Parts: sequence; structure tokens; C-alpha cells
Amino acid sequence: MSNEEHNIPTDAQTSDEQVSEENLQAEAAAGEGAEALLAKVAELEAQLQEAKENALRAAAEAQNVRRRAEQDVEKAHKFAVEKFAGDLLPVADNLERAVATFEGADESTKPLLEGVELTLKTLVDALSRHNLEAVDPRGEPFDPQLHQAMSMVPNPDVEPNTVIDVFQKGYTLNGRLVRPAMVVVSKSPA
Repeated sequence: MSNEEHNIPTDAQTSDEQVSEENLQAEAAAGEGAEALLAKVAELEAQLQEAKENALRAAAEAQNVRRRAEQDVEKAHKFAVEKFAGDLLPVADNLERAVATFEGADESTKPLLEGVELTLKTLVDALSRHNLEAVDPRGEPFDPQLHQAMSMVPNPDVEPNTVIDVFQKGYTLNGRLVRPAMVVVSKSPA
């Protein structure tokens, strides 16, 4: 055989080299494709995680809005009569003053006193049915959350900051202050 014959590739050799080269290219392409697919999977997983977080946030926000709405409705029911009750409180005060004026009155005014007392009791019962409670703090420690100090009087007989007189009762509606009690508070003698 001559040198020329050795340098000439046979069809079988050419075919094997082409297949090997194609395989290498296919493997490289497959490697690049696998990397691309892995990158795409990672990207989709990140998007899925973000979508889950957004869905959880939206559900939590909806639950918060629903809870706030329920609380608002509950408060509206609980305190619906607050303004009306506040308008009725001067009536109760005036009836109490009327009863106080009858002290020491003669027998001829007794039926009138009984009528005023019955009217006052009916009003107070109606207010208490709607959870409006009187705050009459005589003898209790002064509480600025419930009482309004009208004056301070030195009094050695009681402890300082004690309510010694009530000008006007206060009222609460379901625990919320409607009107503070107007009081006289003791202070230590100078």
C-alpha cells in the first residue's frame, strides 16, 4: 500500500468521526439544555414560592378586613345608644334633684315625691337594661379616667385624693365612659 492510501480516510472512518463529533455536539447541547432547563425550573420554583407568599398575604389581609368589619359591627351594636343615652342623662339628674328637694317636706307632697321617685326608678331601670351604669364614686380613690375633679378641699379625716362629694354622677356604657362624674377631691392639709 502507498502513503496516499494511508492518508485517505475510508468512508467508515469518516462516518465514525462524524458520529463522534455529532455526539459531542449533542452532549454539549444536552448539557447546555440541561443547564437551561435547571435554570428555568429554578426560576419557576421561585415564581411559585412568590405566588404562594402573595396568596398567603392576600388571605391574611382578607381575614384582617373581615375581623375589623366584625369588630366595627359589634361596636356599632354595643354603643348605638350612646348619644341617645347621653341626651337622657340630664333628665335623670333633674329627677334626682327633684327627689332631693322633697327631703323634710310635709305629708301633702308625699304622693308627688312617690311619683317622681317611680319615674326616676323607671328611667334608671331602662338605662341599666341598655348597659348604662352610674358612676357614683363617693368615698373611692380619685380616678381621672372616670372622674372630673371640680375642686380639691383639704380634709384631714380622709386620705388625700379621695372623692368626698359628687356634684353629678358619671355614666359608662358597656365599660366606655359616656360622662365623667363631677367630684370634689380631698387633699392633704397644708
